[in-house]
Amino acid sequence: MKFSLEREALLKPLQMVVGVVERRQTLPILSNILLTLRDGRLSVTATDLEVEIVGYAAIGGELEEGEVTVPARKFLDICRSLPDQSVVAFSSAEGRAQVKSGRSRFTLSTLPANEFPSVDGGESAATVSIASAALKKLIDATAFAMAQQDVRYYLNGMLWELSENNLRVVATDGHRMALADQPCESSVAETSKSILPRKGVVELARLLGDDEQIEIQLGGNHLRIATQSFQFISKLVDGAYPDYQRVLPKGGDKVIEGNRTELKQAFSRTAILSNEKYRGIKLNLASNQLLLTANNPEQEQAEEEVAVDYSGEALELGFNVSYLIDVVNALRGEKIRMTLADANSSALIEDPEQSGAVYVVMPMRL
Repeated sequence: MKFSLEREALLKPLQMVVGVVERRQTLPILSNILLTLRDGRLSVTATDLEVEIVGYAAIGGELEEGEVTVPARKFLDICRSLPDQSVVAFSSAEGRAQVKSGRSRFTLSTLPANEFPSVDGGESAATVSIASAALKKLIDATAFAMAQQDVRYYLNGMLWELSENNLRVVATDGHRMALADQPCESSVAETSKSILPRKGVVELARLLGDDEQIEIQLGGNHLRIATQSFQFISKLVDGAYPDYQRVLPKGGDKVIEGNRTELKQAFSRTAILSNEKYRGIKLNLASNQLLLTANNPEQEQAEEEVAVDYSGEALELGFNVSYLIDVVNALRGEKIRMTLADANSSALIEDPEQSGAVYVVMPMRL
């Protein structure tokens, strides 16, 4: 195998795929990436057996087709360390790969390409056509609410609920929930539900960017996206996602509206003196006023007053301030609306001027 390519053109697919490569691998070959040269196109593939990403680069000039695997991090670090606008010459033979650029020479060990595992894409049951930027917006609006290393493994991922011409994504860790909708073109007759694992969500969010129309193929246990610059395949989590509809608070009659930026700054300042472990703060509601209070075991206290639109009865509530900050960061509008039923109910938070995303935060006892 042999090719030459400008450093920047080679770096792009390498950086796309390297996030999948785990630093500690049970199988040595999973620390490698697969380089395949066919029909003037270089494919760079990485996998951890759950997620597989392929990045592409066009190759011109003198080349020899073939395939080989090389250590992922080392190859990326070599390319990163080379000067800008340099040309990388790559060749492989007899268990070794040579990387040359200017006066630099590197020899890397290789492993046979036929030992490199592949994530089976499976049969596609449904297809979705959606703008890349719209899908990234959906993920950015909800991903923060996914659980991390929860024993309820299905919470360590994101629910993709596909109905006729609508894609809904839901994330929850049992204490807060994020839900967002996006109109799309879909080929489903009835609602289908899939759970994309956390790593798949994180890597997909990194790949999405250019505002191109992409096609998502959903199978029984795989999700696949193919574009001109990359291919993404992820296994789906085998499990039943909780009924998120039951978590959405109903019948809340106490509505608070405020400036998102002012509330974000007030939450952030109050959080400084909150209990580092539990992160709880008190919200005291009175007519057109919100008083935030935080205490910690060192007997320190923070108080913050914020003007809000509220005309209901006085209320005292407790919330994890980190969850509130995550929500105000995810919203993009100027205002924020919080709807409650009573002091012990979950808060439904949304942008009053833009529909599409809603957030639920459970209360704390303080």
